[in-house]
Amino acid sequence: METTELLKRVRRIEIKTKGLSKQLFSGEYQTAFKGRGMSFSEVRNYQYGDDVRNIDWNVTARSGEPYVKVFEEEREMTVMLLVDISKSSFFGTVKQPKNELITEICAVLAFSAAQNNDKVGLLLFSDRVEKFLPPKKGRGHILRIIRELLDTRPQGSGTDIGMALDYFTNMVKKRSICFLVSDYLATGYERSLRLAARRHDLVGLHLYDPRERELPQVGLLRARDAESGEVHWIDTDSKRVRDRYAHWYNENMDYFNDSFRKSGADTLSVETTEDYVKGLLRFFKGRG
Repeated sequence: METTELLKRVRRIEIKTKGLSKQLFSGEYQTAFKGRGMSFSEVRNYQYGDDVRNIDWNVTARSGEPYVKVFEEEREMTVMLLVDISKSSFFGTVKQPKNELITEICAVLAFSAAQNNDKVGLLLFSDRVEKFLPPKKGRGHILRIIRELLDTRPQGSGTDIGMALDYFTNMVKKRSICFLVSDYLATGYERSLRLAARRHDLVGLHLYDPRERELPQVGLLRARDAESGEVHWIDTDSKRVRDRYAHWYNENMDYFNDSFRKSGADTLSVETTEDYVKGLLRFFKGRG
């Protein structure tokens, strides 16, 4: 994409999504993701009335005097956007392809986090890590996230959600709010999801095109697999073919829902024909 056109698109998305985050999502975001918790600050000498459960036994043993751990309230959160940019994310048959919708939703989440003075990071993946931006604050950083979402094209040819989760878990040690954005047309990530959900507040954001749920009955159809590049002729008049496709799609969705449920993580599904603003608001209010 030409630099001038890219900057124009970034600016258009900023104007639209920053306004939404200010008007609609800032309060809902704060309510949905309190995540304050307590973090270790320092150790000091034990004083009468201190909770004995906070005694630091290692320091106490070394010094010969009782010491306690002091904790402070965490006021800053980290938001990570893990985004599937495999070739299937560029598919679209209606208002806009999935990748454009993904960019807008991620921008809304990033600006909402910025309103709360939180850091935001980005991990783009296919069957490999395509790009990693460590969490930072500031408008310039969010605009870079939008640029990467708009302009990065995958080098990989498939989707590996488990690999992305493992990379995220290894790279980001501090507890974070993680939005894992994908069409989830893949399996094999349950173990990695479970490990990531133990450490982080994980949300599975499922975006899909209505044509991905079922094949249209339009006769003989020439179709190309977005990720493998293979071209096939498909007889969509055949009920057996349509049923096999629907079964494959439903298996992926069952795996997605079961894996997130077992890990204790939340999920949200958004169709490309829907108003994602309403979907996000319902989700935030439900968490709140």
